[in-house]
Amino acid sequence: MGKIILKNIRIYAYHGCLIEEGHIGSDYSVDLKAYVDLKPSAVSDNLKNTVDYVLLHNIIKQEMEVRSKLLETVAQRILNRIFKETTLVNKVSIKISKINPPIGGDVEMVTIEMKKVRV
Repeated sequence: MGKIILKNIRIYAYHGCLIEEGHIGSDYSVDLKAYVDLKPSAVSDNLKNTVDYVLLHNIIKQEMEVRSKLLETVAQRILNRIFKETTLVNKVSIKISKINPPIGGDVEMVTIEMKKVRV
């Protein structure tokens, strides 16, 4: 088993419970770990035997564009799409961070983390 890791994907999006967040948006950072058997692709040197990280990035980007009140909702959509669009992923973990959240204090970021395992 191995991991394909996408780290610090920077995206501007419009998530949040406040109406203003839907208008002005915020900076976000996304980290993803996809657990995959990397042996077949290591031997074959063929992209069809692994998970294309371009696919993973596109899923993240597309789902981050869909406004939601909660980051948990966005993360769940991303996890569900990854499992739907590739059968090679056995487990996924994702962290979504809102940079400089509007919470009335000096907070660098707020992060949620979720995981999903194929059964």
